Amino acid sequence: MALETELTELTKKLYGKTIKACSNAQLYDAVLQLTKDRMDSAKLLDGKRKVYYISMEFLIGKLLSNNLINLGIYNELAEVLKANGKDICKIEDAEPEPSLGNGGLGRLAACFLDSIATLGLPGDGIGLNYHYGLFKQVFRKKLQNAEKNDWIEENSWLRKTGTTFKVKFGCGTVTSVLYDIDVIGYENGKNKLHLFDIKTIDESLVQKGITFDKKAVDKNLTLFLYPDDSDVDGNLLRIYQEYFMVSNGAQLIIAEEKAKGHDLHKLDKHVAIQINDTHPSMVIPELIRILTKKEGFTMDEAIKVVSKTCAYTNHTILAEALEKWPLDYLKEVVPQLVPIIKELDKRIKAKYSDPTVQIIDKQKRVHMAHMDIHYGFSVNGVAAIHTEILKDTELNNFYKLYPKKFNNKTNGITFRRWLMACNPELTALLDETIGTEYKKDAFQLEKLLEYKDDKKVLDRIANIKKAKKVALAEYLKKNEKVDIDPESIYDIQIKRMHEYKRQQMNALYIIHKYLEIKGGKTPKRPITFIFGAKAAPAYIIAQDIIHLILVLSDIVNNDPEVSKYMKVVMVENYNVTYAEKLIPACDISEQISLASKEASGTGNMKFMLNGAVTLGTSDGANVEINELVGYENIYIFGEKSDTVIEHYAKADYVSKDFYNKSKVIKEAVDFIVSDEVIKKGNKKNLTRLYNELLNKDWFMTLLDLEDYIKVKDKAFKDYEKRTEWKKKALVNIAKAGFFSSDRTIAEYNRDIWKLK
Repeated sequence: MALETELTELTKKLYGKTIKACSNAQLYDAVLQLTKDRMDSAKLLDGKRKVYYISMEFLIGKLLSNNLINLGIYNELAEVLKANGKDICKIEDAEPEPSLGNGGLGRLAACFLDSIATLGLPGDGIGLNYHYGLFKQVFRKKLQNAEKNDWIEENSWLRKTGTTFKVKFGCGTVTSVLYDIDVIGYENGKNKLHLFDIKTIDESLVQKGITFDKKAVDKNLTLFLYPDDSDVDGNLLRIYQEYFMVSNGAQLIIAEEKAKGHDLHKLDKHVAIQINDTHPSMVIPELIRILTKKEGFTMDEAIKVVSKTCAYTNHTILAEALEKWPLDYLKEVVPQLVPIIKELDKRIKAKYSDPTVQIIDKQKRVHMAHMDIHYGFSVNGVAAIHTEILKDTELNNFYKLYPKKFNNKTNGITFRRWLMACNPELTALLDETIGTEYKKDAFQLEKLLEYKDDKKVLDRIANIKKAKKVALAEYLKKNEKVDIDPESIYDIQIKRMHEYKRQQMNALYIIHKYLEIKGGKTPKRPITFIFGAKAAPAYIIAQDIIHLILVLSDIVNNDPEVSKYMKVVMVENYNVTYAEKLIPACDISEQISLASKEASGTGNMKFMLNGAVTLGTSDGANVEINELVGYENIYIFGEKSDTVIEHYAKADYVSKDFYNKSKVIKEAVDFIVSDEVIKKGNKKNLTRLYNELLNKDWFMTLLDLEDYIKVKDKAFKDYEKRTEWKKKALVNIAKAGFFSSDRTIAEYNRDIWKLK
């Protein structure tokens, strides 16, 4: 059936109207149904072996355009709508963004599911169906406020399956409800994202902001992602959530294997389970529990098969992110798992005397990553430098025990969303110049290098960037009530708010630049500094950094002397939808984490794919970007990871020393508590942040600040060499192919999953 006929029949059936007569909201419902109907007819990917990707987050973003592109009907539908006086972009705006993740971890998981299906591999995601996600960020009095992010509508991508499982806790038993979201591959079949909910969920539990009764587990389990863990009840709730996810996942996997008639003793021959970070670690003891208690396995048999089935991805070297749960907490939440965890620990202690590799330490804390490494068959980092740090220092004791388990899988992004969907103009240019093969083989982007000296192509890339900057300026005017100059340099830092990502260093640069302008030293071209980030509700310093940025935006943007030369914008409630507007418009991509602390990053990849130039440290995937594009097409500053790691080992970094010996640093830091800033902000928040930088600065902001200022100033100066800058943009686009998640998933499959 022709697409226009199919859509017309749907609009008549749903609303008794023609396409032309429907509102954008009505057309969204009709196009949603049309897309789901098309996806229903896609083949379900299957094979002798299947991967289950278990993750606490799946930051899938709006799905309409992505699914239409993968089905191969986006352009045709856009033309049908245009012929009927409708704009597909406005129809897409009607879609709510699923609130199922927070940052890079969840966005990566979403990209991976897309690539698994695109490569034709059988693989499903397993997660939770959060009703309010992390939270909706609202700024009041220049402070972050958290409100519930209600996204679930009657018409959505969620499909109720009728599948339910019983999950037993120490406090009683709950019943789950399974919802599925179809994951369609690019011109290929489909897999599923399995999202578990709870039958007795009670949304009315949330009264003010995001506060709710954390003890009412049978009512609150799937309300929020990462509930506030600043108290015992919050910690316990996280364990309840994690166990609820993995118990449902384990039961689903076992049920599917039985339905296929597979021998569970050969589970590893048919199933690979990828543990995404430490949140799903309890799937290991839970599978062992099910196999021994319900399937007649001996403990030895269960441990053996589970150890050959589970693989672990490490996303961090930050101590607070490597979960260590008090054994007493596990006894309260999942008493049935405690004997199994103790048995796993006993076996390790019998083999290895080194206390640093044991699962249960002397403080009676259970180290989830240790359990994953001992009882999984693969351990991977997510960027070359990250994996080497794991092997050489952070997990060196484990690497010595299991050198063959360790491998690197540098992260990637799906080009369907981060190029084809969010930048169709650049996509069209690439199609014209290098053909369309890059959509399935991203390395084909390198063909663009043939046009490095082609003035017409360079100008077209620059004009596309300019158009995206104009569009972003209009969007910010509408949504943030701020005027920015599209002729200015757009310097953008968008990522989770965390001290190690060092948004505070960017803020100190802004202060430095403000003071320079006030002193009469003005930049050749105006600069617009744009931030987007949420701070975890319990992360006080991160919220203080947001406060400082909002105060600076007030001061800078309302100063007639300074605002001609710079503006500061912090977008409210940053999410995937916002990223799709910000990334194509970016000139300079801020990737300034402390070297050794960012495992990979994926925003850096999205920016380079869209022609932004990276300003960053030698951290995470920045290192590989640098190797690919060359030093002339990236701006690297700061101490290297070896130096940083040595500082931590010797505990010899003293931020006040840098403050005392540098006039530039002292002026910038002192400005935080100046009368001018205190007048516009909250003295308590600003003083706390000032003291943190001066007396602690755990992530070494002041260590790199002067070099950051120097290199950033150089980047702004180089931007004026317009032909050279256009070439930098082209090279970054051309070299982005390595960072396709299709490549990453092909490597996971080749080295770990072995699905085909």
